[in-house]
Amino acid sequence: MSLDFLSPSPAAPSPPRSPLLDAALAGGARAELRDGWEVVGPSADAAAEAAACAHSVGFADASQLLKLELQHAGSGSFAPGLARRLDAGWRCPVRPTLDLVLAEPAGAALRPSLEAEGRVCDLTGSLAAMVIAGPAATELFARFCALDLRERSLPVHGFRPGSVARTPGYVLREAPERFLVLFGAAYGQYFWEVVADAAERLGGRPVGFDALPAIEEERAVA
Repeated sequence: MSLDFLSPSPAAPSPPRSPLLDAALAGGARAELRDGWEVVGPSADAAAEAAACAHSVGFADASQLLKLELQHAGSGSFAPGLARRLDAGWRCPVRPTLDLVLAEPAGAALRPSLEAEGRVCDLTGSLAAMVIAGPAATELFARFCALDLRERSLPVHGFRPGSVARTPGYVLREAPERFLVLFGAAYGQYFWEVVADAAERLGGRPVGFDALPAIEEERAVA
């Protein structure tokens, strides 16, 4: 006779947890489950979040994004410094034979086509992500980042590696006033605190991902 019924039921696996979450919760933020990830959620004041993005600056946890490194043979279409918009996200050139593909988790369907081009490595867990948006976004960056993110230096679709808050990272300009920042997951708490402090001085604040202004440009499949 089996005694399996005496064994405790196995606990459901915990969802992946954003590297930004602990620092955000310590500052009074709330958590939410987004696309299978536990990330920083919206506050109870949706109007204040919308106002920050419209008139100053808002920043949101985007660590749930899929991040795939693609090593390939290279092609003549390589455009240094400019990302290509995909239906599910972005394809960002790091080197002539190396791209970083960013997408909503539903964009995992991209993977088979990428694997047909070369070797794919999933960096989702090792890279944290944050979106910074609003008319004061470039001023916010200037307070902790030496990169020149003015539009003449980093146009829309511009993608640049460099030192961000003294840590290695990447910055992608998704729209005129919207930037996606990627950095090592180990720096999540530090990065959140740096951005939160700088944003507060500009009248900005953390916001929920859905409060961010939309990327209104037409999407083009690469």
